[in-house]
Amino acid sequence: MSVRKKSSRKTGAREIPLSHPKARIAFRKLLLTWYDTNKRDLPWRKDRHPYRVWLSEIMLQQTRVAAVIEKYNQFLKTFPTVNALAEAPQPAVLAAWSGLGYYRRARALHEAAKVIAKDLRGEFPTTSEAWQKLPGIGRYTSSAIASIAFGEKAGVVDGNVERVAERLLGRRLSVPETWTFAEGLLSPRRPGDFNQAMMELGATVCVPGEPKCMLCPVARLCRTRGSLPEVAKSAKLTKATVFYSLDHKDGKVRLAQRSKRASVMPSMWELPELAVPGNTIGDVPETWLRLKHGIMTTNYDVRVVRDSVAPGQKLLGKRIPVADLNGIPLTGLARKILRAAQILD
Repeated sequence: MSVRKKSSRKTGAREIPLSHPKARIAFRKLLLTWYDTNKRDLPWRKDRHPYRVWLSEIMLQQTRVAAVIEKYNQFLKTFPTVNALAEAPQPAVLAAWSGLGYYRRARALHEAAKVIAKDLRGEFPTTSEAWQKLPGIGRYTSSAIASIAFGEKAGVVDGNVERVAERLLGRRLSVPETWTFAEGLLSPRRPGDFNQAMMELGATVCVPGEPKCMLCPVARLCRTRGSLPEVAKSAKLTKATVFYSLDHKDGKVRLAQRSKRASVMPSMWELPELAVPGNTIGDVPETWLRLKHGIMTTNYDVRVVRDSVAPGQKLLGKRIPVADLNGIPLTGLARKILRAAQILD
């Protein structure tokens, strides 16, 4: 009778679910070791000052890191402290924010700075619960600031963490499930670094589409090792054509200011828009510049004409010196057009 030999293969860490304490300890060690060596050199990681951490987290919402770096440094030069931000007029804040989009973030940032400077006498909240009482601060942002700047044991969930969590567990997760997972996996000794490491992993290794599993420090603890099946997106993209007039003479550009009551980008400055019935060229002069621009779920075909209006229209706005353009809040599209026309750098 043959005798089955006892396998000498040791149980690998990948076979232990992340719900097991030993697996979680192993995960934290692997991830933080990787992060300490491979984290990107980003300006908001130079220190843990709450003002800088807060500013970076607001800027990074729905905006690429590469687009934020330059704006972050410029913004800090203009408003180096929360008191400087609080005392600034809103148009100056919006001008400094111009190019990042989603201007409600800048308005909320400004309002929150006023609360900190006046009501809190310049003292920053130290807990996520207290941060959520400020304008524009939700669960993710409050937890990120409190954990990074003050070491609070609070997990975070953004798009990167959600993707990492689902791939680690090998299934789609609801929002509450993802938060529970993030908080349970959190390193109690280094909560801020751990949260940044999870986001860093999702941004640089466990990326959308094809993840870089060969470079992943926690691949042996991952059930997916690849991408989960795509889920159909509910939001459908629409297309639209818009026409703008570019009146640039004698070092000045004609711009129109959006209404303070506008639902999108109130009080921002833009090129005068031409009303073209049916979105057809019709009697509008020949397009001088054409470019694409996406806002939320709409892709715009932007057509710019020179020094013209459609029949029966009056060109609104006023002519502003090019030298003053960086001091007023321009819409992202206006800035894109002016750069394409080589009027702005």
